[in-house]
Amino acid sequence: MSAQRMTRGYLLVSPIGTRRLLQAATLFVLALPLAGCGTGALWDKFLNKDDTFVEEPADKIYNEGLYLMNEKKDMKAANKKFEEVDRQHPYSDWARKSLLMSAYASYQGGDYDSCIGAATRYVTLHPGSPDAAYAQYLIAASHYDQIPDINRDQGRTEKAIAALEEVVRKYPTSEYATSAKAKIEGARDQLAGKEMAVGRYYMQKRDYTAAINRYKAVVTQYQTTRHVEEALYRLTEAYMSIGIVGEAQTAAAVLGHNFPDSRWYKDAYNLVKSGGLEPSENQGSWISRTFNKIGL
Repeated sequence: MSAQRMTRGYLLVSPIGTRRLLQAATLFVLALPLAGCGTGALWDKFLNKDDTFVEEPADKIYNEGLYLMNEKKDMKAANKKFEEVDRQHPYSDWARKSLLMSAYASYQGGDYDSCIGAATRYVTLHPGSPDAAYAQYLIAASHYDQIPDINRDQGRTEKAIAALEEVVRKYPTSEYATSAKAKIEGARDQLAGKEMAVGRYYMQKRDYTAAINRYKAVVTQYQTTRHVEEALYRLTEAYMSIGIVGEAQTAAAVLGHNFPDSRWYKDAYNLVKSGGLEPSENQGSWISRTFNKIGL
């Protein structure tokens, strides 16, 4: 191509070429009305016109999200609005607020994975924010609300405890720490219940050693849960079954000392008495040492 046909890097079109381009463009424009239903879209495309994106004020979109969430109870629609704030105004303070509200709307709608994702992103991007404690709490609450019944795997329960402990560790003076501590106890009670269920299963199978190991886990790891009383009774029962009466007597005695009004103590006492024995604590027993250590 000759130098005469190039100016400042742009290709010069000859007069003949120009006329051909204009003729082609004219024919294209005249042909548009013949294209039927899609003529509007084609015309817009031809003019490089795109009305699909219209930027709106961040506060307007945010308030629309609040309305959908609070008044319409439409969490999915609200979430889309909050996400739109982040998309259109990613570095604004409204985007930060919207990210937290997106996590909250997801939680309220039962979409726990989305809540965890949004809240985790919030804590990562805004660790020094006054609302970071609440975002961390939403993560923990999402795990907690997915705790399954005791007949299923308790992996989610362990995740919930870890997330709740993170709230207490990072934000010990926040209002969420108190709620997290209560939920931790509830989750620990769940794990203790799982151990008891498995222990009772082994008792039915007359696998007393396996059962004792499960009850021992409750006594040593979950002493503050409501299951510890039954665990001590079951230990009395299991030890009596295999003839280790000293441990059975100790389990019954510790149960009576710490929970004298428990119905489980009455059963343990009667069980030991049926063998011609009395509840008697052996201070060298692991049961006695465990309770002396925790001060119950």
